Amino acid sequence: MKQLFAVIRSRGPAWQASRSIEEQEDWHAHASFMNALESEGFVVLGGPLEGTPDVLLIVRASTSDEIVGRLSPDPWTVRDLLRVTRVAPWTLRLGSLS
Repeated sequence: MKQLFAVIRSRGPAWQASRSIEEQEDWHAHASFMNALESEGFVVLGGPLEGTPDVLLIVRASTSDEIVGRLSPDPWTVRDLLRVTRVAPWTLRLGSLS
């Protein structure tokens, strides 16, 4: 059964701090990959956590292993620009995702 998870991805050693997100290697391929996951309903919300090296994703999945597996072909995972550092089940208590 699908449930919501909060996923933290953190910058890996290939991240170039002197460059913006859009200037990182394979930006367009990464953006296309993530947009496809959002279009199919796997990624519900996502974006960088300002002032940190982290990105927050809210995803619908059955297990944490499914999440890691689905994110592994991301060009930024392959190039070690982003790594999954935390996955936790998440219960939405306020607001809605409708």
